[in-house]
This record gives sequence, structure tokens and C-alpha cells, in this order.
Amino acid sequence: MDPSSLNSAELEKFLSQEKERAMVNEMVAKLTSACWDKCITSSPGSKFSSSETSCLSNCAHRYMDMSLIIMKRFQSMN
Repeated sequence: MDPSSLNSAELEKFLSQEKERAMVNEMVAKLTSACWDKCITSSPGSKFSSSETSCLSNCAHRYMDMSLIIMKRFQSMN
């Protein structure tokens, strides 16, 4: 999509969508880094161990839950 061909409302919508996309990408990168550092304690092989898989899953769920709680808190402040 070429932003130069958009009117003001379309440009605002486009920028909002791009900002949301960037925020999601940043959150995934942080989640990946935090959970990897916490759960992968040795050099990974071709597959994760069952404990690594469980740890990664639990870590991702906790991270997402906390992110939602924080977002709701900020929304309630507005």
C-alpha cells in the first residue's frame, strides 16, 4: 500500500495498523527472548525436551496473561 495515495482518514488508519503491527512484533520478540533465556538452559538439539516444551508453553501463557492485564490497566486509566 502506497501511503502517499491515501487521504487523511485512510492515512491515520494505515498508521494505526502499522503501529499495532510493530507493537505485536516487539511483544513477540520480547516473549521469545525472555522465555528462551528462562527455559533453554543448554544447547538446543533438533527437538526440545518435554521439560523445555512445557516451560516455553507456560512462560508464553504467563507473558501473554500479564500483557493483557497491563493493557487493561492502562485502558482503565484513560
